[in-house]
Amino acid sequence: MIGSVFRMGALVLGLMAGSLAQAGDFIVVQSTTSTQNSGLLDHILPAFEAETGIEVRVVAVGTGQAIRNAANGDGDVLLVHAKAAEEKFVAEGWGVERFDVMYNDFVLVGPASDPAGVRGGSDIVAALSAIAGAEAPFASRGDDSGTHKAELRHWASAGIDVSAASGGWYRETGSGMGATLNLAAGMGAYALSDRATWIAFGNKGDLVVAVEGDARLFNQYGVILVNPAKHPGVKAEAGQRFIDWLTGDEGQAAIAGYTLDGQQLFFPNAK
Repeated sequence: MIGSVFRMGALVLGLMAGSLAQAGDFIVVQSTTSTQNSGLLDHILPAFEAETGIEVRVVAVGTGQAIRNAANGDGDVLLVHAKAAEEKFVAEGWGVERFDVMYNDFVLVGPASDPAGVRGGSDIVAALSAIAGAEAPFASRGDDSGTHKAELRHWASAGIDVSAASGGWYRETGSGMGATLNLAAGMGAYALSDRATWIAFGNKGDLVVAVEGDARLFNQYGVILVNPAKHPGVKAEAGQRFIDWLTGDEGQAAIAGYTLDGQQLFFPNAK
């Protein structure tokens, strides 16, 4: 009888320990700031956590820093928006496989006074050429983020070396999108922003959308499992479960269902 009681107690304790271990499961997602600052992750993660019992801890930094962090093994999943850099991350063996998740677009914002005369246009390269020609103030993130990478591509397409203008009409913040938009609002400068962060940004001042609709402003997001062969501490099973959910019907519906001020911020497009 006593032995049965001990065995029953041991079984209960074992079940409790298992439940506690499961409740303590978590993954670390290295992600771009736009997914966090826009409110998207706060909207979708509770559904995943409730379904799986896996907590998602997000490190929200610029895409370049997120990729470096993931390559160092400081995370289980990478969720960013710089496709060429993501493909390089996988090709070099740091990631297992890249999957499309969702997209939105970039917008060029600027002061309502529009000193470069670009407002209402849909050609980002022509707009940047005009801004450089007028030496109108431009605020750049300058932080190797996905937005910064996109901005530099467009300057290059315009044939403009912005490094020569650094500290003059071209100002690099070395900060996130919110801080860069704050600077732009304060100094009446143009800036490139992902649309989701722009919609969620609360200190627009007299900034308005100046240029939008250019196909070159398309903004794709991808998700990658960090390679456990490179970093044995990666929680591959839980990380892949998150990726499968994010790219599956439930995750895609959750992304599509996130709106702010009546506007959808991200558009799911996982294959």
